[in-house]
Amino acid sequence: MIERLVEQIEARFQEAQAQMADPEVIGDRQRFADAGRLFNQLAPAARLAEEWRRAVSDAEGAEELLAEGEDPELRGVLNDARERIAELEEEIRLAMVERDPNDDKDVIVEIRGGAGGDEAGLWAGDLYRMLTKYAERRGFKTETMSANDGSYTFEIKGDGAYSVFKFEGGTHRVQRVPETESQGRIHTSTATVAVLPEAEEVEVEVDPNDLQVDVYRSSGPGGQSVNTTDSAVRITHKPTGIVVSMQDEKSQLQNRERAMKVLRARLYEAELARRQAELAADRRSQVGTGERAEKIRTYNYPQRRVTDHRINLTVHNLEQVLAGESDDLTAALQDAEKRQKLEQASV
Repeated sequence: MIERLVEQIEARFQEAQAQMADPEVIGDRQRFADAGRLFNQLAPAARLAEEWRRAVSDAEGAEELLAEGEDPELRGVLNDARERIAELEEEIRLAMVERDPNDDKDVIVEIRGGAGGDEAGLWAGDLYRMLTKYAERRGFKTETMSANDGSYTFEIKGDGAYSVFKFEGGTHRVQRVPETESQGRIHTSTATVAVLPEAEEVEVEVDPNDLQVDVYRSSGPGGQSVNTTDSAVRITHKPTGIVVSMQDEKSQLQNRERAMKVLRARLYEAELARRQAELAADRRSQVGTGERAEKIRTYNYPQRRVTDHRINLTVHNLEQVLAGESDDLTAALQDAEKRQKLEQASV
């Protein structure tokens, strides 16, 4: 089994390398981008396959020499090689787990204050800053679409954005002493985060007849023409009842374009959730977005602790996480996702 898998990895990686060097592919921007993406996806598995080949060769060489006579040093080489081979087989299988087709997409993130009154709104703002810092540190571009009253909507753009930020979707709980609390008591509040893979128009067909579009005067902090004209837009998708409002841009057209982008993403996400629910029912397990409505993470200020409840992982670097240094959490969640998919594929 593992031999065939290694051969497949080597063949696909060689093919990707050949495409990257093909003048016809190089001259076609889309084909070259696709080839580069495939090359980058296969590179980790190809490195593991190469190391597996070396370990197998080391083991075979040690076995041949040991057949001529026992040698403690060679016996150690053989045992180490066999141990590493077993580790590599697991790593190779995980590296080749089928990726989420949305992993390369840009994302739209919506953050809303939940339970906890004013403190929940402040916490939503902290999460907004945390996630934008994390995105920028990972090399993604961010663009704020709407920010007011404990409610934030923004885009994260770049290859693989969804593969990183899909794990942030859910309810984030904070335990801390609010600035307004004179007694120094710890307060618990929440904010919800929705992470939506950005959908192209060809992926989500929206019938204009299904839309109710209302325009109104913007509220909140003023600015030239911001709250003096009917530039704010609210779009209601009548079949689903989804409502999207945008008011931060001066132009009604710009607000409408942003609202439509968010609406398409929400409709796309709803369809994904429906499909995943059907799959979950078939195999009697929750996958994908099934846990998004639940508490996924707790941030405890007194203990400087961050706990991700989905994988029972606790780290004690709260300040760094809030500053956008969440790589350890993301890597652990990505690994857990791969292991879950591998287990499901073997059933």
